[in-house]
Amino acid sequence: MPVELKVPALGESLTRAVVGVWLKKEGDAVAADEPVVEVESEKATVALPAPSAGVLARILRAQGTEVAVGETIGIIESAAVSAVPSATRIATPIAAPTATSTSTATPALSEGPPQRARVEGPTAPLALGPAPAPTAVRALRLPPSARRRQAGGSGTAPALALAPAPAPTPAPAPLGPGERSVPMSPLRRTVARRLLEAQSTAAILTTFNEVDMTRVLALRERHGPAFLEKHGVKLGFMGFFVRAAVEALQAFPTLNAEIRGNDIVYKERHDLGVAVGGGKGLVVPVIRDAGHLSFAEVEKALFELAKKARESRITMDELAGGTFTITNGGIYGSLLSTPILNPPQSGILGLHKIEKRPVVGEGDQVVVRPMMYVALSYDHRLVDGREAVGFLVRVKECIEDPERMLVGV
Repeated sequence: MPVELKVPALGESLTRAVVGVWLKKEGDAVAADEPVVEVESEKATVALPAPSAGVLARILRAQGTEVAVGETIGIIESAAVSAVPSATRIATPIAAPTATSTSTATPALSEGPPQRARVEGPTAPLALGPAPAPTAVRALRLPPSARRRQAGGSGTAPALALAPAPAPTPAPAPLGPGERSVPMSPLRRTVARRLLEAQSTAAILTTFNEVDMTRVLALRERHGPAFLEKHGVKLGFMGFFVRAAVEALQAFPTLNAEIRGNDIVYKERHDLGVAVGGGKGLVVPVIRDAGHLSFAEVEKALFELAKKARESRITMDELAGGTFTITNGGIYGSLLSTPILNPPQSGILGLHKIEKRPVVGEGDQVVVRPMMYVALSYDHRLVDGREAVGFLVRVKECIEDPERMLVGV
């Protein structure tokens, strides 16, 4: 029997989504749990799997269509039903994007009679009354007593404070030569909104330091092959920074807190969000209770989350509830940046490209070392500069002496 492909629950308070790319065409065979279509919400893009094996018989909602949670967007027929030749099936047209869709489809023209304004010849035009004066329109908004005073007053009618009408939203500029317009995805709109929200609601300040990566690089080179053979994942840099961040958060707990109204809420768990590049953009999945995980467990969690993000299989639960964020622009070549907070968190640690630079070493000798700039952006309403600087110093100490961090001294 036919099985309906429905938009899943996408997280608390999310009721709408947009149909993304259909990974299968009508008539394609699908296996149980095989991704069929991508569904884009405000927080992530999720690949919707087939609830059972069969054939994608009908696509009911086209790419770009806005849909509701629980809405049926496709039909999968079982293998027995799908054996019927496709020519005998009744084709169902794909529903076009609705009026609330994020697409920029042109509204359909009315099928009724032509408007009188377009009639030519001796026919008299449709008589329209004069537009009401602005003062008359405003008078309708006044209470009866005020209108009576204004109409029958002695010439000294009281001045009335009227709120100005909101300014109209300017129309987008027309496209020029070599330009094309593409609707913003729900995820990109949310990223834009949250970044603007962070800058307008928090007092963001950034402090910097630099870290000598010599000993971490040597440790990875010495133990990396055995680590990979034993755990099945590479020994990366992020495990060291996750452990260093947890230790620094324990020393400076306001960076693991948030502001709620007039209160400061301290978090006892260290649920670290780690920014990764997904199939549809940057997402920040959360490593739960990172302080109690080993290096291997951190690296495995990062590997799985990054893979799911690339395949658009990340879930809402994996994105929610972070208490602090780490972002690594260095993998894209960034030498220095000022990361923006992920509200309502009060801190975010930015990592950057490792670059060999001359530094002054022991005995005032100039030596070449692999160095990394690190940045901490923080909410100055909650975190003082002394705490922010101390946090980065603690991270620097942990990374430059990783063996001490590993043995817990």
